[in-house]
Amino acid sequence: MTYFDHNATTQPCAEAIEEMQDALVKLWANPSSTHAAGQAARSALADARTRVARFLGCQGAELVFTSGATEANHMAILGGLALGRVRGRQRVVLSAVEHPGLLALAARLRAEGVVVDMIPVHRDGSLDLQAADRLIGDDVALVSVMGANNETGVCMPLDELALRAHAAGALLHVDATQLIGKSLRRFDTSGADLWSTSAHKLHGPKGVGALVVRKGLALPALLSGRQERQRRGGTENLPGILGFAAAAERASLTLAADIAHMQGLQERLERGLLALSPQVHLYGEGRARLPNTTLLRFGTLDADLVLTRLERGGVLASSGAACSAGGTQPSHVLLAMGESPEQAKAGIRLSTGRDTTVDDVDRCVAVVTAQLLPLLAEEAVATP
Repeated sequence: MTYFDHNATTQPCAEAIEEMQDALVKLWANPSSTHAAGQAARSALADARTRVARFLGCQGAELVFTSGATEANHMAILGGLALGRVRGRQRVVLSAVEHPGLLALAARLRAEGVVVDMIPVHRDGSLDLQAADRLIGDDVALVSVMGANNETGVCMPLDELALRAHAAGALLHVDATQLIGKSLRRFDTSGADLWSTSAHKLHGPKGVGALVVRKGLALPALLSGRQERQRRGGTENLPGILGFAAAAERASLTLAADIAHMQGLQERLERGLLALSPQVHLYGEGRARLPNTTLLRFGTLDADLVLTRLERGGVLASSGAACSAGGTQPSHVLLAMGESPEQAKAGIRLSTGRDTTVDDVDRCVAVVTAQLLPLLAEEAVATP
């Protein structure tokens, strides 16, 4: 099988697996314990914090380990809102193309009476900054956007948003889940006050992530307890954290080369697919995008059908929409970009990784040729 779903998750690297196994055998004590075994675990935790912080571009004291980006996002938004309320600020501003988990939190906040506004995007997936100007006012507690969209790969204008948020006296939170390992952008160059990540997007383990909290920002705890400087209660997942640190160090060694490699693959893949048929439509073309992410549709062939055909040919990909027991739902990202429901159900995401090869890309194009071109020909004939 050829794996083109790196935006969903990545295979843990050997370095992460080795450190995790070693921790399970040798560092199983509680880092909060005062005996020698506990202090050894505590020392390993401190070292891992330094290693992850170095990769993310923050200070160790600014880093809060979490169970993943979903928890980190909740901490950032709920904590940022709580800080804003102290100053009479009751409003949160998000982009219209945020991750479904964050949009679910927005719906919950609305049900509780919080005003949550959405910044729209243009047809190419880029953020509407004029709309952002209208929405970011002096009653806003927090502006929250993903650093790059997980479906289209289109990057958000973080510098411009930081200027607007801070000019209005609001905090800026960036969900950097898709940035790490695919971009040179770091916390210290983003202008953000809060920065969420997840290790499993970086060839680390699932179930561990981090929230960077800018120094001096007294963010309220979501989970009470004395761990993580009283910012996140619960015994730390030391094996996972060490796996995160190992994956971060491994990525930092070759990051620039990995980005260049993925960019070359992206260009080759998109050139090959677009040449097959005028019915192949690429999203985000011409915009600043992640170097590994390609979102397209093949005419209006339903994503479920396309993914089945691709897997039949040995290519594993994903749709640009959330799947449920009833089938693929229209992608909220593509709907926000002005696509019809039928088009929004046809989005297919192909996301490469640092281990993807030219042969993998050529195999993908060959599978699309064999499996999908006949279906596109049938659709073209059936369309008046």
